[in-house]
Amino acid sequence: MASHQAASPEGIEPVYRSDSYNEEGVPEKQRQNYDRVDQEVVKYASDSAVSISPEKNIELRRMIDRRVLVIMIATYFLQAIDKGTMSFASIMGIITDTNLQGQEYSWLTTCIYITILFVEYPQNWIITRVPIAKYLSFSIIAWGAVLACTALAKNFTGLVVVRTLLGLFESACQPAFIVLSSMWYRREEQTARVTYWYMMNGAQQVVGGLLAYCFSLIRPGGPLKPWQWLFLGYGIISIIYGAFVGWYMPDSPMRAKCFSEEDKHLMVERVRDNQTGLQSRKFRRDHMIEAFKDPQVWGYSLIALTTTLPTSGLGAFQGIIISGFGFTVLQTQLLAMVLGFYITIVLLGSVWIVKRTQQNLLVMLGFVIPQVSFLLRAGSFIGTILLMTISPDTMAKRVGLLICYYITLSFWSAQTLALSMISRNIAGTTKKSVAVATNFIFWSAGNSIGPQVFLKWNGPGYFIVFATHLGCYCLLVIVIIGLRFHLTRQNNKRDRMAADGIAEADPKNVVHGFEDLTDLQNKSFRYVY
Repeated sequence: MASHQAASPEGIEPVYRSDSYNEEGVPEKQRQNYDRVDQEVVKYASDSAVSISPEKNIELRRMIDRRVLVIMIATYFLQAIDKGTMSFASIMGIITDTNLQGQEYSWLTTCIYITILFVEYPQNWIITRVPIAKYLSFSIIAWGAVLACTALAKNFTGLVVVRTLLGLFESACQPAFIVLSSMWYRREEQTARVTYWYMMNGAQQVVGGLLAYCFSLIRPGGPLKPWQWLFLGYGIISIIYGAFVGWYMPDSPMRAKCFSEEDKHLMVERVRDNQTGLQSRKFRRDHMIEAFKDPQVWGYSLIALTTTLPTSGLGAFQGIIISGFGFTVLQTQLLAMVLGFYITIVLLGSVWIVKRTQQNLLVMLGFVIPQVSFLLRAGSFIGTILLMTISPDTMAKRVGLLICYYITLSFWSAQTLALSMISRNIAGTTKKSVAVATNFIFWSAGNSIGPQVFLKWNGPGYFIVFATHLGCYCLLVIVIIGLRFHLTRQNNKRDRMAADGIAEADPKNVVHGFEDLTDLQNKSFRYVY
């Protein structure tokens, strides 16, 4: 056997050129460094990769789906419907009952995301250091209590207080799900799983619209107004559900008392070749520095900004926009359900295309730039331009504008696929934590700005709003193309290293998968794009 040592990052095993591989295809000079593996993971991780049959792998995935995916889907649905309640309440009397003036209604959405902007880094630090399911349970119970208290608000000040607290407690949800997705699922499974819980944004439009319609039928004169019953009912349900999550959901594969020891061992091993790490409670300063220098971290963050800025405003003002087309309050509530179905179809469609083509970034482009099919030809650009230029003076135009409003939201697929790419392409616990926090700071910034672009004097057409959205789509296209170029270039460099005989760059070498290495430190890591 001929082997030659080459330079390597500080604290990382040296790179070897090796002509000798073991039966698993791992270079003999490569061994797992247990000093870098979390102690809980060490108890279940083998020294080298363990072969799992396809049948057993499917069985394990289904077990995980029943305990983890179901909770993520239900939790995100609840959070989405809780957060969307204000949009439905906007045409149920909350604006007049609390005497909101000028831009005050816009600030009720913005204050949530300003809060998230400030607490996102602390939240991600906490998530990587506490039992994640128990922390999620606490957060759900807390936001449920805050939501119920919204029914007591009498003015703008009271609403700002409860909405700010809502942002504080809800800020744990999405970052926790990114960590859970990478912890429990293989890379090829994560796109679908992230989409399943993220498409609850569409489901809440369907169910939320139906429930809001039912609450709108409550006759005045009772102890509470219809919008107050709406907040109180959702809040109580959230509190009860949060307690259930704490009992039912396991914190990690290693702590899952609901699974056998053998199954826990296999659940750990099945995610080894993700090479994104599984768990580490140690803060690594070099990971943090690398995260801030990595172009892909900023690429995902810009995608979050350019997609949430339009969606947050369109979501918060959906009732006002649709009713502005000339529809009644009850018609508007029901029409919101159609939007929910459309969003769900878009997200499921994007996952299906990704699975068929293995092209994440090109699929994102397909749902932003008009091409491929009739659905895509009526994408975000065209829908927005029509909303800017046509007035709703006839029923035919109203229906047409409503359809344009629906198809404008086709770019949601870019937001979802970008989240799944973070969980698959960012390795190292500290780096992933910083990347997720940075992403959601941009996400919250976009959500904060979005409602503020809706200037009251510019309604109901909101020309300035849709012109701003067009600018976001243009920047989004540039970022997606740039990100694809960067990730392709990184993979090509590593492929050349492997072809030159550098054992550490061989994609078959997954022995370091649990060592809390970053994607840049681990040369056998390959990016998905």
